[in-house]
Amino acid sequence: MANQAIDSNSPQFEEKKGIKAAIWIFSVVVLGLVIVMGKLPKPDIAPAFTKALPTLNAIINTCCFLTLIGSLIMIKKKNVNMHMRLNTFAMILSVFFLLSYVLYHVTNKEVSYEGDMKIVYYTILASHIILSGVSLPFILFSYYRGFIGDVVKHRKIVKFAYPVWLYVAITGPIVYLMLSPYYS
Repeated sequence: MANQAIDSNSPQFEEKKGIKAAIWIFSVVVLGLVIVMGKLPKPDIAPAFTKALPTLNAIINTCCFLTLIGSLIMIKKKNVNMHMRLNTFAMILSVFFLLSYVLYHVTNKEVSYEGDMKIVYYTILASHIILSGVSLPFILFSYYRGFIGDVVKHRKIVKFAYPVWLYVAITGPIVYLMLSPYYS
């Protein structure tokens, strides 16, 4: 990202062929995978190492949340390079989270919440799931716009994508903490 906002219609921001389509296809594939993996047969015995993945996922989400806060602080301080680095790190964390999340859910049976705060738990869980699916393409588009230096469109998308990504990143660990007593 450049320090100056440049007109998004400038020829320097010509769309790379296929980027929009790739972002939408990736988003649909991830959403489809998350929906389908719940219906896949699970092994009778999950690999032992996968039992640690929910904890790892909560740690990754917490780190992503903190990285996003740091990214906001850096851009407010006009430290664009650190802002870009932190956003890239948040994207890398998110990729690792997605891989770990999928691995856990294709190898382990679902864990049910057995606590007394079911309405709170399921409200947080539902909003977390829905917003993570809805926000994915916008997060990817805002990252792409920032990466190519299209600050005007980046800022426009970030107004929606950033707070939603923050919410998703922090509600993941909250869901984990509420569900953790019920992992066997």
